[in-house]
Amino acid sequence: MASAGCVFLFLGLMSLSHCAPLPCEDLVRPKAQLYPHHLEGRWTLMALSLTHLPYPDTFNQTDGAFITFSSNSSANTVSYIRTIRLNNKCHSHSYNITLEGSTFTYDGWNSSNWTANFVQTSCHDCLIMHLRLEPAKQQQLFLLSRRTAVEQMEIEEFRAQAKCLKMPFNIPFLEVVLGFFSIVILQK
Repeated sequence: MASAGCVFLFLGLMSLSHCAPLPCEDLVRPKAQLYPHHLEGRWTLMALSLTHLPYPDTFNQTDGAFITFSSNSSANTVSYIRTIRLNNKCHSHSYNITLEGSTFTYDGWNSSNWTANFVQTSCHDCLIMHLRLEPAKQQQLFLLSRRTAVEQMEIEEFRAQAKCLKMPFNIPFLEVVLGFFSIVILQK
């Protein structure tokens, strides 16, 4: 009987621990060491938060977006192609980045005003990229997944991360169903 009570107490405490929100320092903690092989492959854009939305109508016309990472010959250099399908046409742009732990720098262009890193997430097959541009104080936060859909709790975690970074969160998500996946846009 005592062991049944312990199991009940343990399960009760476990359910409480899942309900308590994580503090901001945990939500926006940089991801542990990241190696190029962790990134390789295609990642679908699931959600984004931007402090500056230059072309709001663009996102309403988007049919999909994804990033494909591939390793280079260097141990810490990665290439990625960002592809956006807009009005039934694909628009791609290539980047080379150098990984330093969870931080990365863009190669080949003046990145002195940019800082970028990957942020922790409880989602097992997700990646969160956080970019900051100084002194303009612009931020971009991207939720990427290997799946074509994410759970509501993963979106809620992303929303909390945006809030911790003082990024737009108080206006409801604009949810756009886009064929093979949905993009959730946080905007002012």
